[in-house]
Amino acid sequence: MSNDSKMTLNLLLLGRTQSGKSASGNTLLGSIDFASCLSLRSVTTSCRLGRSCHISGLARRSGSQLTVQVQVLDTPGYPHSSLSKGQVCQEVKSALAQHFGEKGLHLALMVLRADVPLCDEEDDHTTQLVQELLGPKWKDYTAILFTHADRVEKAKFNTEEYLDTASDTLLRLIESVKQKYIFIDNHVTILKEENLRALRKIMAFLRQNNYQTIVFR
Repeated sequence: MSNDSKMTLNLLLLGRTQSGKSASGNTLLGSIDFASCLSLRSVTTSCRLGRSCHISGLARRSGSQLTVQVQVLDTPGYPHSSLSKGQVCQEVKSALAQHFGEKGLHLALMVLRADVPLCDEEDDHTTQLVQELLGPKWKDYTAILFTHADRVEKAKFNTEEYLDTASDTLLRLIESVKQKYIFIDNHVTILKEENLRALRKIMAFLRQNNYQTIVFR
């Protein structure tokens, strides 16, 4: 198999404590790599990298079917119950340089709960962290990942109807990242179907950006 038909997809998860970052990482990898549980304090205290098996049928590039390996970097939430913003930022910066380095990051996923309204303060916390980590081009390399999509379905909304009810804060954020968003149900019984659906959407975002990456040194 030629190198042109192989691709490593590098993803970063960012968001508040208990937003569903680690569970989403497991969904994207199609396996249980990250600890994820209900807790009154932050569960993730350091960055961890998970890798998927090689996946075929997600996308084509230059006329060839791509075989993709997904790498997901899970990070401590911010605000964090025991780490300052500076500590979280330094931990993530070090992990980005260590794990992605010159190969670069394809996409940062800003993880938000679909069942919790986004307020200005929360938006400021997460957006400022993304900007500090990715720099002035952060909007090109960021998408929003909504967790708890099952709650949206139970409320009998489709995604378009749900976004019609969204706050101005959320709508501005979606607009700033050029309408790049996905919904994930981390409680599905058939993990592979949710995994492939989410990854196909992410691959479409990458095509829009010509598969470019942000490099960390």
